[in-house]
Amino acid sequence: MGFLDKLFGRSVNKEEETMTNVKLAVIYYSSGGTNYQLAKWAEEGAKEVGAEVKVLKVPETAPQAAIESNPAWKAHYDATQNVPEVTLNDLEWADAIIFSVPTRFGSKPSQVQAFLDTTGGLWFHGKLANKVVSAMSSAQNPHGGQEATILSLYTSMYHWGAIVAAPGFTDPVTFAAGGNPYGTSVTVGQDGKMIEDVQAAVKHQAKRTVTVAEWVKKANQ
Repeated sequence: MGFLDKLFGRSVNKEEETMTNVKLAVIYYSSGGTNYQLAKWAEEGAKEVGAEVKVLKVPETAPQAAIESNPAWKAHYDATQNVPEVTLNDLEWADAIIFSVPTRFGSKPSQVQAFLDTTGGLWFHGKLANKVVSAMSSAQNPHGGQEATILSLYTSMYHWGAIVAAPGFTDPVTFAAGGNPYGTSVTVGQDGKMIEDVQAAVKHQAKRTVTVAEWVKKANQ
């Protein structure tokens, strides 16, 4: 048995088993397209283990003039007009939630915080408790605040009473993607392209989130 097998202590194929009846909301905010791509990879990974998935964007609150002033932002904004915006009903529907957002000074974007600030009613009625959650992020340099952004999302989730399913070091793909145990994170170059190869890590994180959600559902039956 190799070092990684000893470290992980499980078959790599365990999370490849098909899950059933798990509803996953993949909620993203993206101005340049990076986190939209992460969300789509998460969708692929979750569907591979049988989850029902919705990919949903956080409503844009920036002025139209700001969007128009940035060609890449405007292009992505126009290209994703058909992606549905997340609502509180989607949070109530989901058994599991994956967030994918860029970092803004080591925290989540104001658009994401604005949406989270509307969840008080669901929280008050206990409708967010025991949701299984996970998070991903991006920034323009390797130490640009990705980990802090993910942890800031988890802080809100702790208040919900949610169950955080971080990837940790449960699969070798985490190391290949840069080794962030809190959630997959990626560096985006000045050309707008991702530097690290994180596709496999994103899909593993999605499968793990669905797996944990399946465990929680079975325990509550």
